[in-house]
Amino acid sequence: MAGGVLAQGDGESENRTVDGMSVTGRSNEELHERATAEAAQRYEDSAAERERVEGRIAAGVRFPDTPDALAVRADRILDRGGLSPSAVVADIRGEAMDLPQANERIIDLSNELQAWSFLPRGVRAGATVARITLRRDGRELPHGTGFLVSPRLLMTNHHVLPDESFARQCFAEFNAQVTVDNVPDTAVRMELDPGTFFAADQRLDFALVAVTPTQDGRPPGEVFGWNRLSVQFGKLVLGEKVNIIGHPDGRLKEIVLRDNAVLVRLDDFVQYRTDTRPGNSGSPVFNDQWEVVALHHSGVPKKDDQGRVLRKDGRPWSQGDGDDAIDWVANEGVRISSILKHLARLDLDPGRRALLAEMGPDSGLDQSTAALAPQPAGSTPGVPGVTTPSVPDAPVTVAMTESETRTQGPKKGRPARGTAFGGRRHLVFLHGRDQQGKEPEDLRREWTSGLNRGLTLAALPTVDPQDVWFPFYGTRLADLVSGRESTAQPVGLDEVSAAAAAEVFAAESPTGSYEQLLYEAAARAGMPQNGPAATEGFGAGLVGALHRPLSWLAARSDLDEWTIATFLRDVDLYLGDSAVRQAVLDSVLETMPATGELVLVTHSLGTVVGVDLLTRLPAGLDPVLLVTAGSPLGLDGVNERLLARGPHRPPKVRDWVNVWCPTDAVAVGCPLEDERWGKLTQLAVQNGRDRVHKIDEYLAHPGPAKEIGTVLTRP
Repeated sequence: MAGGVLAQGDGESENRTVDGMSVTGRSNEELHERATAEAAQRYEDSAAERERVEGRIAAGVRFPDTPDALAVRADRILDRGGLSPSAVVADIRGEAMDLPQANERIIDLSNELQAWSFLPRGVRAGATVARITLRRDGRELPHGTGFLVSPRLLMTNHHVLPDESFARQCFAEFNAQVTVDNVPDTAVRMELDPGTFFAADQRLDFALVAVTPTQDGRPPGEVFGWNRLSVQFGKLVLGEKVNIIGHPDGRLKEIVLRDNAVLVRLDDFVQYRTDTRPGNSGSPVFNDQWEVVALHHSGVPKKDDQGRVLRKDGRPWSQGDGDDAIDWVANEGVRISSILKHLARLDLDPGRRALLAEMGPDSGLDQSTAALAPQPAGSTPGVPGVTTPSVPDAPVTVAMTESETRTQGPKKGRPARGTAFGGRRHLVFLHGRDQQGKEPEDLRREWTSGLNRGLTLAALPTVDPQDVWFPFYGTRLADLVSGRESTAQPVGLDEVSAAAAAEVFAAESPTGSYEQLLYEAAARAGMPQNGPAATEGFGAGLVGALHRPLSWLAARSDLDEWTIATFLRDVDLYLGDSAVRQAVLDSVLETMPATGELVLVTHSLGTVVGVDLLTRLPAGLDPVLLVTAGSPLGLDGVNERLLARGPHRPPKVRDWVNVWCPTDAVAVGCPLEDERWGKLTQLAVQNGRDRVHKIDEYLAHPGPAKEIGTVLTRP
């Protein structure tokens, strides 16, 4: 098998093997019926909570959710541009309101006051939605809906695509819709490619499959766009409206707007009142900011006391009546955060893990899965409310590769082979934060791959990964970070907003400098310190003092708030705790050459570690070139706490290249303009969106690659 991931049943004999390929033992109809029955049972079990919610709505409570949930939702609406600051100020400051009332009003305004951009943003979101069609007996049968969640991956239901074999019989049709003139558009067919990637889970009723590139080689997401999924909390509250785009009954694309309130939020599912049809299986469920909040998977039929499905006329329903006759009382979707957490726990080879990482930083899939550990039974992360019995994820069968079967244990750095660059010149890569749990060998190849792309563009010889030194401190740093957390549980991506997490980080700062770092970074990114422009950060009074600088940095860069907040947390911890600094430096020095010429390429937090490291090098090691990429060294809150205080020329370094991207919030202090840094080469580059801080993106530019390659090939 080419590497797909197949879900197995929860205790039943669900799978069988044919010609070495695992295929589901149930038909799509049976799987759909099972999903509907389970949704109906959850609807029945949550009756008391739904009645409470509907009672509060009837009593005039617009959004009957917890104060914490309302605050985080209001924060996200303001942060993501869901409302203009002027509209918020004009409406809320017109009368005295406490914070819960203000938060509720912000959410209500986002439902009432849709900017003109709501429509084109909806069109953009709709372009990512495709009709899934099945080839059977020479016929083409519309089968369900799917939507792009990365440049190459499409999401739908497990009961739509239960396994790789079935997926190979289907294709996706984009633009299966009518134009503004109400005539059919030209549909674009794209073949599914489950051999490259396929993952599915029966309980969460999702499937994720690769889509083949277009004829000109472009991934489908570059043609039709794709939805940036987010594992973070704050995308929806009870009583809020949702929007659904799909292909009901296999028809051309349709949309459901406005009369569709969220009724109940469970651990892994959300139930809402809206008007969808069976063909909507696999449709994205959007909030008003066009963020995907759930994967639609089933209607909820009305049942009698005997558990029989009822028709609209009140009589028991039978198969011959068709779905149109059923009295549907609600719909249910799978929470996107639950799907992302499930994907983060899959044991995948580096290639397929890289495909998941293309979903972007908000998905949490390019970070450690430690923060995505399963929650305790019966808990809804961060939101008190309905609880349901915890059901363990169905076991997953994975085609194992060599990289997946490597011996587990403490991750160690990788030395270069002794013959590299004549044995007297050494190329050392020094990584940044958030590398815990990753294989140093995989990281070394990733860095080298990026550099080789740049070297090729610069017409210079490429580098063998085995010729590179790769010290590794990622797991050690993560252990030190988690060991310092004073909260009852580690801060999880789905539990609090980034601003709330930043408040925790500030409280736990070893020297109290975290807030200073955040505000200095925002000021260098142009955030006004006072005056009328302060209204752009109106949410600060609602969700804490650190909301404004975080949202300012995120809005003016291609990094999300969570990445910025946690990056500064780790920098602050490294600089503020001498034990952490010493442990990191000791880990690096375990995998370093002792003599010869040193070409040191550093990234992110690694640039800070690298400058400190240069004060502790063995006497026989001569640093001929230092490269700093995506560096925070320009922040005074960083450089003033280096081992050699303040801006300075690193000792013994002959040449220094600093490369940065203007939309990289980590490099907000660049270029390094203080004359105390001495003479250095400053290179500004433009990194791709969603890859703005990636080291392989930095090294793939011919400018920095040429600086490195020229030194390596020098006689």
